[in-house]
Amino acid sequence: MSLSRPRSLKWSLVLRIAVLQCVMLTLIIAGIIGAMLATGIIPNDYEDGTMDVLADALARDAKGTLVLKDTSDLAKLRSSVPDLWFIIRDKQGHRLQEGAVPTAYQPFVGLLDNISDARIDPSIGEASPPGGKVRWTDTAAGNVQIMCGTKGELSLLRVLGQAPNLFLAGILPLAGLMALATLFVTPWVVRGALSSLGRAATAAGQIDIDKRGVQLPLEGVPKEVMLLVTAVNAALARLDAGYERHKRFLTDAAHELRTPVAILNTRLASLPATPERARLLQDAARLSTLADQLLDLQRLDRQAEHFRPVDLVAVARNVMVDLAPMAFAAGYEMSFEPTKDKLAVRGDRTAIERAVTNLVQNAIDHGGNAGLITVSVRSPAVIEVLDEGGGVPAAERERIFEPFYRLRPQDHGAGLGLNLVRDLMLRHGGKVEVLDGKAGGACFRMIFPPAPRD
Repeated sequence: MSLSRPRSLKWSLVLRIAVLQCVMLTLIIAGIIGAMLATGIIPNDYEDGTMDVLADALARDAKGTLVLKDTSDLAKLRSSVPDLWFIIRDKQGHRLQEGAVPTAYQPFVGLLDNISDARIDPSIGEASPPGGKVRWTDTAAGNVQIMCGTKGELSLLRVLGQAPNLFLAGILPLAGLMALATLFVTPWVVRGALSSLGRAATAAGQIDIDKRGVQLPLEGVPKEVMLLVTAVNAALARLDAGYERHKRFLTDAAHELRTPVAILNTRLASLPATPERARLLQDAARLSTLADQLLDLQRLDRQAEHFRPVDLVAVARNVMVDLAPMAFAAGYEMSFEPTKDKLAVRGDRTAIERAVTNLVQNAIDHGGNAGLITVSVRSPAVIEVLDEGGGVPAAERERIFEPFYRLRPQDHGAGLGLNLVRDLMLRHGGKVEVLDGKAGGACFRMIFPPAPRD
């Protein structure tokens, strides 16, 4: 299933506005023309109604004689103008005449050879419309001279027939100018209107599990999008509340678990030293470790500004002292190899100590109950835990840091230890990696960023 490229809201709005402007402009001009036709403004002032009908109906027969075709407009003209009169002639001497030329205009009939274009009216001054007109015009029969009255009206069909020319000559250029203005101005306007969405998107990109309480900004958000942003903020608030409930549950469960584990350890310590007692102590230690890991998961919220100088050598030494009895009881030898007496980094001492503890316990659990477990501390800021067990296959070296993942299904533990180590190292700006050990086992390496020099 392929996802199509998302449409641009900005350019979709621009295109729609441009089309809307063109349509509105066309409707406005058409409305103006319709209103003029309906109120009679155009017919009352139009002078060429008769001449237009005659020019459209004019043709020639097989002999070249001028004739009039029986068009609907000509029939309507003859019906509406009972005293219709006209003279049509061409330069070859052909002549077509109908009706009686009014007495006032008869003197001009003899002067048609000398008249190109004229408005004739018996009244003094410019009449609108005049009583008669003379004009040379192009028709289907060729260029002819028409002398006629002006009582004919403007034909609606002629207006509609001229609409394409009106559109091309008037509406289209104006609509084009408006569209160009829209393409240049509207994007700027739309971009400004949508700028608040950009700020909200930036804020959404900064949301993280470690940054709770974040809300998308509502300032300047259009009301059409306000419901969506408000719904997202409400969802974030519910997620924060759910996370806090989850956090409180884990903390309470871990604290409740530590008490029976401590009682169990006390009772096991009073038993005689036997192999069974050693295994029970190891199982109880795992329970204690699980409780500590659950508490450590909550302590991951500690921010970097609370970090203090921590001596990695002292931390690693304390872990060795605490876990040596367990390692000896499980059949291992222990070795501590610092390259310096002191190696400081900035961090959370308890968290780093827990991470080293998890790695050493992991070596005890998976080292094969034999061989040497080595904890080394070296420059610039590295702690390594090595065992001589079966190692970690290369294909599994990323997955073992996933929560609840166990390399072998029969392994003890909840699968949280290595995941916790990775999260602790990320919180400290470092990383943890697993390599092949020198003696064929596994080497877990914690790499810290060097402490800044004062």
